[in-house]
Amino acid sequence: MNSAIVITRVAERHWHALEDDRVVGRGEASPRPDGRLFLSIDSWHGTVFDQLAGVMLAELPTPLYTVVDEADRDLTSHWQRTGFTTRRREWEYDVPTGVHSVPQPAGVTIVPVGEADEGPLRELDREIRAEVEASVGWLSMPAEVLPHPAGAPSKHAAAVAGHRYVGLVRVTGRPRSPRIGLIAVRAEEQRRGIARALLADVLGRLHGKGIDTASADVNEANHAAVALFEGFGARRASSNLELVLR
Repeated sequence: MNSAIVITRVAERHWHALEDDRVVGRGEASPRPDGRLFLSIDSWHGTVFDQLAGVMLAELPTPLYTVVDEADRDLTSHWQRTGFTTRRREWEYDVPTGVHSVPQPAGVTIVPVGEADEGPLRELDREIRAEVEASVGWLSMPAEVLPHPAGAPSKHAAAVAGHRYVGLVRVTGRPRSPRIGLIAVRAEEQRRGIARALLADVLGRLHGKGIDTASADVNEANHAAVALFEGFGARRASSNLELVLR
């Protein structure tokens, strides 16, 4: 690279690196529904990355976050060079589908993906958030429970006890490449096998559609979730690092 690089903020959360009026790098700051700001930088050269990062970090409030594939050592080192440190590791699992013989918790019914009601899901979302925030803190969670806009088709299966929603599992991704997201159960209903029943129902229905494998991200510090997925034969395929600049 022989010409000077010019960094331009082209929108509120977008930056371009220009060389002779040619875009050689892009940076973006994406707010998550939980309020955190995640950065991404796409460039071919480390010097361009450093210049984009320098401008973005100077113009944005901390804390800032990013996620990298742990196997991408170059990208990880670029972020670490700018001051980011590892906040946590998430394992990406390949989860085999199939029909599993799992005892149904007494008095609990599983509502399949796409059939849950929006209102009770949102009520469950609010209560689980409050429970998590009062214990480990919501920032320990890998994703928002209900980030889709109101009125969009539900991507959740739910566990119902009586007339109350007590647990949910989120399924996203393309139809042939499903991803199992957050599994959550109300605090007073935990240790009854509800999460296991939810996961078994989702995997069984995916298997019935001819899908052999789903994926899932699990925080390595969440030992209960690790045990849950590995109990269904899930295997670690890769890992991501969430980095933070405070």
